[in-house]
Amino acid sequence: MYWTSWLLAGLAIALAWPVPVALSRAKWPATAPFAAMVLWQSLALAGGLSMIGAMLCYGLVPLGGNLAAGLRGLLDIFLGRESLDALGLVHAFALSAAALLSAHLVFTLWLTYFRINRQRRRHRDLLALLSSPSHDRPDTLVINHEAPVAYCLPGGSRSVTVLSDGLMTLLSPEELRAVLLHEETHLTQRHHLLLWAFAAWRSALPWLPTSRLAQRAVSSLIEILADDVALRSVSKSTLVTAIALVASGPAQLPATALVGGGADQIDTPATTSARLSRLLAPTPPLARKLQALVLAGAALLLALPTALLLVPGMLGG
Repeated sequence: MYWTSWLLAGLAIALAWPVPVALSRAKWPATAPFAAMVLWQSLALAGGLSMIGAMLCYGLVPLGGNLAAGLRGLLDIFLGRESLDALGLVHAFALSAAALLSAHLVFTLWLTYFRINRQRRRHRDLLALLSSPSHDRPDTLVINHEAPVAYCLPGGSRSVTVLSDGLMTLLSPEELRAVLLHEETHLTQRHHLLLWAFAAWRSALPWLPTSRLAQRAVSSLIEILADDVALRSVSKSTLVTAIALVASGPAQLPATALVGGGADQIDTPATTSARLSRLLAPTPPLARKLQALVLAGAALLLALPTALLLVPGMLGG
């Protein structure tokens, strides 16, 4: 497992810096948003697994030639059947680091979920006071404000789309339909779950380039995916006009509710500019064969650290 630990460490380093930097600078993700989204998820999962796996394998080196044997040896130590001296200080430290990092990631995921749900509950309570149900649109609330505002608030069966009076006055019926289709796509495709996971990843490891770049990229990609769904029912000019008019409102009114508000805002001015540029100067979508290749690469990327960890004696100990 000695060489396995070093291979996993090398993979973790590659997925923490050069690979996400290169992907964040690439132009093709906007032409294949679903494939790019899957690839970012694979990078995050494979990177985390490689980090933890590298420390775990190195810590278990004195206890066995593969993961199963090493874990059995560790269990023997916990049960008092083997002496802790068999492990050694450096390897004990590596195992402790792996355990602490795993616990930190799980705890941060739960904490982010708790924080987001609390913010949504407060937001929902405010909406109960400041909004009224739409008479002709189910699961839609209308707030009395002259600024153009549109966003969605996830909550399972209680999910709603929120519009302002100002937006409904400003947009034509077809433009308003484009906005509603866009927001409803966020809810039906459950984009808030992706944003929750990547927000937790960044909170847990804010110093890691992967977490920062991935959160930014995923935030942009879900907007592109929602735009693509809207384009199936409305014209491109209608969607462009709707995006521009919605963006003309105050940037902080309100904080985006898809994740929970505040620092997790999704549709930033940079994202809006990228969306408009993509619609006004479209590029051909990535060829289907290349998209399939990206998806296959994402699967292989996730399978690599898994195989290194689980295949007994893969590297001869």
